[in-house]
Amino acid sequence: MTRFPAVRGLVLACLLAAPYAAAQAADAPARAFDALVAERWEYQLKESPELATTIGDYRYNDRWTDYSLAHVAVDGKATADFLRRFEAVDVSQLDEQRRLSQAMAVRELKDRLEAIRLKNHEMVLDQIGGVQLQLPGFVPTIPFDSTRHYEDYLARLRAIPGIVDQLIAASRAGMADGLMQPRYLLEKVAVQARQIADPAGEANVFGQPAAHIPDSVPAKDKARLKKAILATVDNEVRPAYRRLADFVANDYAPHGRTQEGIWSLPDGDARYRYAIHTQTTTDLDPKRIHQIGLDEVKRIEGEMTAIAKQLGYADLPAFRAAVAKDPKRYATSREQILDGYRKYIAGMQPELPKLFGHLPTTALYVQAVEAYREKDAAGAEYHQGTPDGKRPGVVFVNTGDFAQRTLYTIEDTAYHEGVPGHHLQISIAQSLPLPPFRQQAGYNAYIEGWALYAERLAKEAGFYKDPYNDYGRLSGDLLRADRLVLDSGVHALHWTRKQMIDFFHAHPAEDEPSMQAETDRYIAWPGQALGYKLGQLKFLELRQRAEKALGTAFDIRAFHDEMLSGGAMPLELLDARTDAWIAAQKAAKPTSH
Repeated sequence: MTRFPAVRGLVLACLLAAPYAAAQAADAPARAFDALVAERWEYQLKESPELATTIGDYRYNDRWTDYSLAHVAVDGKATADFLRRFEAVDVSQLDEQRRLSQAMAVRELKDRLEAIRLKNHEMVLDQIGGVQLQLPGFVPTIPFDSTRHYEDYLARLRAIPGIVDQLIAASRAGMADGLMQPRYLLEKVAVQARQIADPAGEANVFGQPAAHIPDSVPAKDKARLKKAILATVDNEVRPAYRRLADFVANDYAPHGRTQEGIWSLPDGDARYRYAIHTQTTTDLDPKRIHQIGLDEVKRIEGEMTAIAKQLGYADLPAFRAAVAKDPKRYATSREQILDGYRKYIAGMQPELPKLFGHLPTTALYVQAVEAYREKDAAGAEYHQGTPDGKRPGVVFVNTGDFAQRTLYTIEDTAYHEGVPGHHLQISIAQSLPLPPFRQQAGYNAYIEGWALYAERLAKEAGFYKDPYNDYGRLSGDLLRADRLVLDSGVHALHWTRKQMIDFFHAHPAEDEPSMQAETDRYIAWPGQALGYKLGQLKFLELRQRAEKALGTAFDIRAFHDEMLSGGAMPLELLDARTDAWIAAQKAAKPTSH
């Protein structure tokens, strides 16, 4: 028994509370940083309602992104404020993942401010990813399983005429500033807008959700919603798209630039370097990129030549000519193309546990690209599902002009868009214990580099048993090497479209319709096509580094899990993170060589 039990209890309580208080104090910087990250994420969702819908957050389902010039100024001020606050963070008080989040946030915010300075928002129309395509292309992503969701969609439809007004105003500003796509590409935009406007009622892409309203919508609402949606499509949306088509055809496209390369725009060289910086997360010199492409083309064509000789041909040109004329190498129906994608994806699924410790749970479907996008769409593209898995990931496949589409390129593309490519990487990222902006990060070089790495990984796993399909894999790799040459050629070295097509024909990686569409894609979207090959080369470099450092302790499953465990990120951050992982592995396990 003590003489002063109350005092003793107080001292004991203080002693017990001290570690807790110290821990709370130590956690304070982390909590403050997490709150800043959460605040910025909420801002991003409000700024991009389409992103919110895509990831299953339906609070903003009744609105679109604001493309008005006035809003760009508001966003610029908010972005500058966020940048100031993120740069003020004392990263020495944060753990590794939070330090990485801070670096990524600062980079993204600086890039956004530079985009505003360059007035990239004044070039919102192009034939490959323009807003006029994004709106109808987004419809399949929208949920349609309740009265509320249909009401939200109706609000979005009614807002489209206003969006068109914003696009026209932004385009007029770009025209005044000399910031325009080439005239011939803008002429394609006018055609696309008219094609979207032409079908009436349920036949229109915007009217399709009214065709089959599910039973989860009360019967009393079905007729009303269907009538309202179709009336809005026919009386508001279609006229708006016709107005956009008329504006582009008559007032806008005639003033489009005459040179294909971005170099011909004001500050053209700076614009291209910005594109390289954001699309590849490197600051490589365009001439260096061009040379890497030429070197890769030479290497890949050497491997293609080996297959040609294995199959009894004298050289690669002879083999290419034979393949081009062989009807067995081309599709005979749209469904044959879709079936091919489904077969190869299904065949890969059982092999994934040998290569990865962490696998996605979100389902993956394959379906055809919508008819209105066929002419200018890529051969295939992936649309992510929701983090909760309720909406599956989808590989959209272009089955248009099917008789001109090759069968031997399907296998590698299935692995690229599906598993172990985009679907696996993006679905895993959505499930990581990271801030949402990291789960949804869209770094092109990482994402496309991983998918191209996945094509090659499938070869290591024993796929491409048909030598023609292996030739198709190499054709896909060659395409990405061609892109380094062509993109840098047109935007930095002042190549013409004819020079691009001539190089493509000399080093063909796809069928003729695809080569034509690809060439126009590179012209319209500077830098984007560079991310695939540069990203793939980085993943291969990091793997080689890890294998050399770890020797027999190298575990391919652990390496892949590490590559994916931080979500998509800039390549230089991935490089540094991999070095830290290698050091940790060496400290944990003895190595041998």
